[in-house]
Amino acid sequence: MKQYDVIIIGAGAAGLMCAIEASKRGRKVLVLEGSDKVGKKILISGGGRCNFTNLHIDPQSYLSHNSHFCKSALARYTQWDFITLMDKHKLGWHEKTLGQLFCDDKAPAVLNMLLEQCKRVGIKLDSKIDSVDFKSQYVVVADGQKYQSESLVIATGGPSIPKMGATDFGLQVARQFGIKTVSFRPALVPFTFHQDDIDRYFKDLSGLSVDALVSCNGQSFREGILITHRGISGPAILQISSYWYKGDEVSVDLLPDLDASDWLLKMQVDHGKTELKTILSKFFPKRLAIRLADTLTDRPLSSLPLGQIKPNDLKALGATLNNWVLRPSGTEGMRIAEVCTGGVNTDELSSKNMEVKSQPGLYFIGETVDVTGWLGGYNFQWAWSSGWAAGQVV
Repeated sequence: MKQYDVIIIGAGAAGLMCAIEASKRGRKVLVLEGSDKVGKKILISGGGRCNFTNLHIDPQSYLSHNSHFCKSALARYTQWDFITLMDKHKLGWHEKTLGQLFCDDKAPAVLNMLLEQCKRVGIKLDSKIDSVDFKSQYVVVADGQKYQSESLVIATGGPSIPKMGATDFGLQVARQFGIKTVSFRPALVPFTFHQDDIDRYFKDLSGLSVDALVSCNGQSFREGILITHRGISGPAILQISSYWYKGDEVSVDLLPDLDASDWLLKMQVDHGKTELKTILSKFFPKRLAIRLADTLTDRPLSSLPLGQIKPNDLKALGATLNNWVLRPSGTEGMRIAEVCTGGVNTDELSSKNMEVKSQPGLYFIGETVDVTGWLGGYNFQWAWSSGWAAGQVV
């Protein structure tokens, strides 16, 4: 049986950060990874450009059943610490929008930076975990080989994007040790709709996008929304999906800078001979303008001059443009969800070092924990911060 100080299961962002920090302390570290490559989600993030953190990291940008849990780790290893690491390795970066930071040299450069610091870390790929047990120490059996350690870190993420090998392994381990969990749900994921709604609102409009304010369950995001062949996506939709539960309505304000009713009535006075679709095309792609004018009202209005439309009909259309209430039938699910909400119940863990309170030496980090960030680098920062925190003590 091979002896280690620390065994980490999962060679993603959190697992690699933990391994780096533990090895700095002279700990003998083994990382077991189920796939044939380390950091697969790092490599695909941000379309391969790696949105590695955000300038505006704030605990309020994270979902958890305990909103305070993430504060300690995020405060002790901040976005500025990771930026300093990037600068130290001479990796350029730039802000895209809303504080989102991307690597100029793309995702492989970020992964290589991490791996450069793992020279004293044993990493075993294609490791099928047969069992995890605890006697006086933790015993992990992988591919028939036994490994033993004082500390065991679970950094296997969630089950989103299963084609990359993602599973709910972390929750399986937690339940084995009697640790409470919160079921995983897909997050940062597009909405789907019943066929009737698709035919009415979205058919033949796939690929069109528009700026909007999207709201659900007291939370709002203003970014782009994108029409797909199965519903709607885009940054604002991905963000709000984390707050949505099946059956909930979603409000879409398509003209967030205007009182649309007042604007349409003013346009009627100033441009009475202009067709409604032409007026709406100032803000929307023409095909979308026509669809909105014909489906958000009791009768098709797109080809009518404004002067021929009843003021009450314009007011009603304007009210809907500012508050278009949609009821998604579901989401695209784990298949393409960027992350998951849920994970190991944070009440079971130390917020300082991610150790299980009832099981000394067992740690959960990254997406395996019930902490889920917004779109835009927040989840990577949680991975860096939680991995760093565990790495100080394992």
